[in-house]
Amino acid sequence: MPATQSLALIDSSGPPTLRGDTGPVPWWSFTKTVLAIGALRLVEDGMLCLDTPVAGERFNLRQLLRHEAGLADYGLIAQYQGDVAAGRSPWSVEQLLDRVDVRSSRGTPGEVWRYSNVGYLYVGRQIAQAMGLGLAEALNTCVFQPAGLTTARLARLPPDLAEVNMGDAPSYHPGWVYHGLVTGTALDAARLLAALVHGRLLQADTLAQMCESRALPEHRCALHPDPAYGLGLMLHAHGVEQHPLGHSGAGPGSQIAVYAQAGAVCALWAAESMHIDPTREAFKILADVKSETVPGAA
Repeated sequence: MPATQSLALIDSSGPPTLRGDTGPVPWWSFTKTVLAIGALRLVEDGMLCLDTPVAGERFNLRQLLRHEAGLADYGLIAQYQGDVAAGRSPWSVEQLLDRVDVRSSRGTPGEVWRYSNVGYLYVGRQIAQAMGLGLAEALNTCVFQPAGLTTARLARLPPDLAEVNMGDAPSYHPGWVYHGLVTGTALDAARLLAALVHGRLLQADTLAQMCESRALPEHRCALHPDPAYGLGLMLHAHGVEQHPLGHSGAGPGSQIAVYAQAGAVCALWAAESMHIDPTREAFKILADVKSETVPGAA
């Protein structure tokens, strides 16, 4: 029986650790951070531009990455949820865009904030077109290889998940994640975020732009008292350096949280049957690490 949890931790106290499932798991919306890294590396290479409108559209890449493009999403569409639950084949991209009525304005780009998986579908298209490659090969070339990852892959078809622990949804079709579903070990997820925050993937000014966020006070809660969203990153609106930075994700059968704080990185994946909140648990682990390594930290 597959393990129902995988925990990876990287900090200065010793070598990286991986407990629970040591094989690949779905990264769900941490894929957005992967896509953002890829897009920003291409911006540095002059192959993409953050502030030039996407061809034929009103929005630009920066707005897509920060969920400010004014695009709708598909996650709450009843037919989408029903077809996923029934194990049906994914819709074509054209059907998807028609059913979310993507051409209907949800506000002026740059002024509105609306979490949108569709926006990251556009980001993936921009990456693939700029590199002249399929998205899987493009991400391998511009993100996974530079970060030294050995298990990260883009899953598109059910056979791509044959060796992936999908938690309580073993028959899931990855095509339902329209921006692409990256899979890999929890340790590789932690390694990617560590490489990002320690400046090994992006130039300092680009990383600073990635962390320039939109405050989201309307989404405040006990776990996220000062929420904000950067370019593919969930973070705090104030005091970014003192608080967790990364991304959470969820899909049928499991959830994942990958966050960094004070130099440490934690990636926690758990099946739904575990009945835990990976984000809450990852925050607790990072707080414990911080208190052990920083005198007087709380």
